[in-house]
Amino acid sequence: MTEKDLWKRNEPDSPCVKICMIHPKERLCTGCLRSIEEISIWSQLSPEARRTLMQELPARQAAFKKRQGGRAARLKKT
Repeated sequence: MTEKDLWKRNEPDSPCVKICMIHPKERLCTGCLRSIEEISIWSQLSPEARRTLMQELPARQAAFKKRQGGRAARLKKT
């Protein structure tokens, strides 16, 4: 058993990828896709709650794939 194994817990790791920026409209971290509330309570969640949240995260990626409108949207505003 290595020292790394000694400290390993049987629970999901954090989804944090150390790219921490909260999207102003979606209110999600653009790195891990969690909300500020989810990030702040992560250490208090049960392993089951963490696993459930981890399964939900990939679906949130679609919020960042939507086009913002580009040139066509800017022209409509004038």
